[in-house]
Amino acid sequence: MGFALEGFDLDEFVRATLAEDLGTGLPGGGHDVTSESVIPADARFSGVMDSRDAIVVAGLPIAEAFFRSLQPEMEIEMLVQDGDSVAAGTDLMRLSGNARAMLTAERSALNTVQHLSGIATMARQYVDAMDSKTCILLDTRKTIPGLRHLEKYATRQGGAQNHRMGLWDAAMIKDNHVAVAGDVGTAVRRAREAGVPKIICEVDRIDQIEPALAAGADHLLLDNMDPATLREAVELVAGRVPTEASGGINLETIAAKAATGVNFVSVGRLTQSAPAADIGLDFTPL
Repeated sequence: MGFALEGFDLDEFVRATLAEDLGTGLPGGGHDVTSESVIPADARFSGVMDSRDAIVVAGLPIAEAFFRSLQPEMEIEMLVQDGDSVAAGTDLMRLSGNARAMLTAERSALNTVQHLSGIATMARQYVDAMDSKTCILLDTRKTIPGLRHLEKYATRQGGAQNHRMGLWDAAMIKDNHVAVAGDVGTAVRRAREAGVPKIICEVDRIDQIEPALAAGADHLLLDNMDPATLREAVELVAGRVPTEASGGINLETIAAKAATGVNFVSVGRLTQSAPAADIGLDFTPL
């Protein structure tokens, strides 16, 4: 199958998700009571996963892993690939195999593809609305606990790039850090003196820019600034470090903010608020 994400254990994710659905370890748990009582053990199904809406696809290899975890020899044909834009009514995956295995894995597989495709679809909508050849869409850390690697994978399928993955791979100095440190320059200087290799500093006023740069910030997050203020900030920075617009950005405002000359626009709602894609899976007895 070949699906791998750094820092993400696909086998463990599949195991834990199915265990949650099956009630593994709980009194009476550990099995699919409906399928086992209604479906003969040797019954076989064929199935087609399809999208009822126009979407950007994400998560099909993970859906495959759910089905194969219960029947390794299940016949599965991918009809599209993650990252593809497809029209409503498009078949995504065709499969055939043991009916009980397919029914037990169905909801976990669908939940994952629906959620990740919803994120990828929203990311593509923002990239299209931004309509820029120079500005890059970023996601944020506003992810569902336990799903960060998958959700950030989905934003990439939609055309965004990942911001920092967590608290470990870059310092992001925000207003609360500044409040404790005393000022922007002190906060940045402390991170630089600690040897942090990448320092992102949030500024919400023009007069914070020079102190942040003088102290060694590598990247400025320009928070909740209107387009006119963003242009002023970009001119002041003059290419010394990358600039990022953040805060209050939606499909109606992203183009104007991207056009100010910032290098990046970050949008939390990509992972925080994307609706699930309408994807179904219909089975036929063999």
